Amino acid sequence: MKYLIFGLSLLISTNLYSAGPPIVIMETTEGTIEVELNPEKAPVTVENFLKYVKEGHYDGLIFHRVINNFVIQGGGLTPDMIERPTHGPIICESANGLSNDRGTIAMARESAPHTATSQFYINNKDNRGLNYRDGSDRGMGYAVFGKVVAGLDVVDKIRGVATTTVGEYEDVPVAPIIIRSARLKTP
Repeated sequence: MKYLIFGLSLLISTNLYSAGPPIVIMETTEGTIEVELNPEKAPVTVENFLKYVKEGHYDGLIFHRVINNFVIQGGGLTPDMIERPTHGPIICESANGLSNDRGTIAMARESAPHTATSQFYINNKDNRGLNYRDGSDRGMGYAVFGKVVAGLDVVDKIRGVATTTVGEYEDVPVAPIIIRSARLKTP
């Protein structure tokens, strides 16, 4: 019996691996961005992100924080700057060896390390200062969990848009950049 269970689990994991890492396709008002996720290095973060994708959470939300030569951030606010409800926070997997390099996707969070929920950002330059340094609150860094594999030109287009301040939010695009949909790519 234990050999049967072992064999089935080996077969399932082999099939998952042969399909390759999950890829999420984000259709935005500026174009399409494809992100390859890394469940091996950031399993909790990838599971969390995919949960929001499967629920349609990101559909209709905006990139609400756009800073040229830094990041584009989204996944939490509507075009009216209303925060969409989320699940509870997850642990910060920033010590996974992945770096906040240009084109990587990472979880946004509050100043405390284990507060990420749905918001994410895409680095539009190498941001080494966001990497894990140590286990302290200040040194924890931000958890990278994937990379853009298509549509980096779209990220570059977004990073250059005009921004303004809306209420408490700075660096908000003047014309909303909407995530029309975020879907898991099927083989």
